[in-house]
Amino acid sequence: MLRKPLLLAARSATCRKIIERTPMTRAMVSRFVAGSTLDEALPAVEELARDRYATLDFLGEDTADLAQATATVTAYQDLLAALGEAGLGDRVEVSVKLSAVGQFLNQDGEKIALDNARRIAEAAKAVGTTVTLDMEDHTTVDSTLGILGELREDFPFVGAVLQAYLRRTVADCHDLSGAGSRVRLCKGAYDEPESVAFRDKHEVDKAYVRALRVLMAGEGYPMVASHDPRMVTIAGELAAANGRGADDYEYQMLYGIRDGEQVRLAAEGKRMRVYVPYGDEWYGYYMRRLAERPANMLFLARSLMTRN
Repeated sequence: MLRKPLLLAARSATCRKIIERTPMTRAMVSRFVAGSTLDEALPAVEELARDRYATLDFLGEDTADLAQATATVTAYQDLLAALGEAGLGDRVEVSVKLSAVGQFLNQDGEKIALDNARRIAEAAKAVGTTVTLDMEDHTTVDSTLGILGELREDFPFVGAVLQAYLRRTVADCHDLSGAGSRVRLCKGAYDEPESVAFRDKHEVDKAYVRALRVLMAGEGYPMVASHDPRMVTIAGELAAANGRGADDYEYQMLYGIRDGEQVRLAAEGKRMRVYVPYGDEWYGYYMRRLAERPANMLFLARSLMTRN
């Protein structure tokens, strides 16, 4: 019952002002966000990289300003240079939202996003790491996959995210399951209409397994993004059934969620990658995390009741 209101709040400027001004909000956000700056985020990533892998996301989305899109690219270039200097290129990659680098600018948005993504991919290549294009709501899918196709002509290591709850995703999995592809499969975190997405949890779970079967049977590299113990187990079974070794797929979980399970999987020799966001533009990301786990609303309610 809380999921839809939370997702609506994620796009509300009024709600954003209230939440950002609430005492204790920063303390709650720190559970899911590694810091406001790269200097704050890097120690967390270095700690994770001792036994796990990571992907860093410089938070931001729906950019409507060319200068902001350019600044986001610069932030990623600085991030990747820092990863190279720290010797983390083999364990830490980056995740990028195309809407943050110009995808929906009024004029030539897709071309600008492609050019900006190329600059980020070039910086990643220089330090020996990879890039994954995050997926946003269903209206972005065709544009994102089109940019992905062009980008992979020069940077075949670039991966993408597919969201299991979209009805089209199994077909997209078939298209992206070829040799060299990298696909992160998640359930999906946006409020989508029933015409394009499964909304019942049981149906979403079944859709996730169907998509996972396609990816595990393909020639690419599946990235299993789920905190659901059942999905983690099924992924391992499908990997074994398709003859995949520990280096032929990976698990992914969000920073601050199921840390114990992350450590357990890594200790068993599984490749476990943690999605680590940082930056000041945390609001939309944080609200979607609350929507995924409404029990976290308790923390938010306590903070609201104690605001000054």
